[in-house]
Amino acid sequence: MYKKRYSGGNNTYSGRSSQFRRPQRGSGGGRNKQRIDPARFINRSTKAVTEVAYESKHSFADFELLPVLQANLDSAGFKQPSPIQDIAIPLALAGRDVIGLANTGTGKTAAFLLPILNQLYRSRVPQSVLIVAPTRELAQQIDAEFKKFAQGMKLYSAVCVGGMSINTQMRELRRSPHIVIGTPGRLKDLFGRGVLRPNNMTTLVLDEVDRMLDMGFVHDVRSIVKLLPETGRQTLCFSATLSNDIQAIIHEFVHDPETVSVRMSETNEHIYQDVVHFRDDMHKKEILLNLLRDEAFEKVIVFGETKHGVQRLSESLTSSGITACAIHGNKTQSQRMKALASFQRNESKVLVATDVAARGLDIPSVSHVINFDQPQTYDDYIHRIGRTGRAGKSGTALTFVKL
Repeated sequence: MYKKRYSGGNNTYSGRSSQFRRPQRGSGGGRNKQRIDPARFINRSTKAVTEVAYESKHSFADFELLPVLQANLDSAGFKQPSPIQDIAIPLALAGRDVIGLANTGTGKTAAFLLPILNQLYRSRVPQSVLIVAPTRELAQQIDAEFKKFAQGMKLYSAVCVGGMSINTQMRELRRSPHIVIGTPGRLKDLFGRGVLRPNNMTTLVLDEVDRMLDMGFVHDVRSIVKLLPETGRQTLCFSATLSNDIQAIIHEFVHDPETVSVRMSETNEHIYQDVVHFRDDMHKKEILLNLLRDEAFEKVIVFGETKHGVQRLSESLTSSGITACAIHGNKTQSQRMKALASFQRNESKVLVATDVAARGLDIPSVSHVINFDQPQTYDDYIHRIGRTGRAGKSGTALTFVKL
């Protein structure tokens, strides 16, 4: 992978050829932080992604979608469905409940939006579709996909997420949108205020269920689903993983579901992982700058532990000549979307983020993930490094460990 050596003082990181001593301890931790054996941050023997090629049985034209919807797909260049789309779309069009297991970035959003749009164009019932997502960013991404596929169909959406004006969202809901897309906490609030009307909601989508449960939204989701009609409701659930706990919770919401699984191998198997030693804070920042100045670090997400720390680090990188932007809980939604857009367009080389702010992000071609501050748990570590090595590509994850 790398031949160069990155030095900070007497400490050196050299990519695949580095020879570090086994770390003796982590970098300290915050409240409720688990101690993670630093050896778990090392995996230099990565496996190539071997995947049996899936041959689609359909083209989009085979699904017999409405002409206006097919025209939008043609305009967007959609010809051959991805595996999750190929299997899930016919089931959803037939009205079945679906549990879809697929890695992020495999086209699952279209897998549920296309059948929904096909039905909505005929029924046109206001607030009849509810899509629940774990993060503001994912909700915005789903809405952008909806607008792309729904051109000319006169179907409208409302995005209801925290961190934005609830009064504005209430006004949008009073205009009777057909689809409501939101995060659990804000949706629960709007149901409580009587602005969201559950009686018409005959289609429910729970996207990235595993992330919603990881983030502690299970009680909010249960509260929301209890408000919706049980009879005649179609429920579509999508998740990257399906542990026993997740499966048990999903089955509370679905009726006689079809389970569709097109997951590839776990992302961390083909992500090169290593640790980077540092002595103190000054040394730590020096090493980070040396890494980021190397041309091999093309598109990098740097994870920090706190909102203030992430903001300070982003500003420090920018003042040192590294184009960087930050997302964290103190940013407004518009600021976060602007930062993400800058990173996605390669205007910023580095995105500095907290764990919660980065949940649900699907950013292609991230070359490196750097854990500048160690994660709270090992599950958080797996989530972080999964931002690279997506869709079968290789990736690199580096974790800073104090000597």
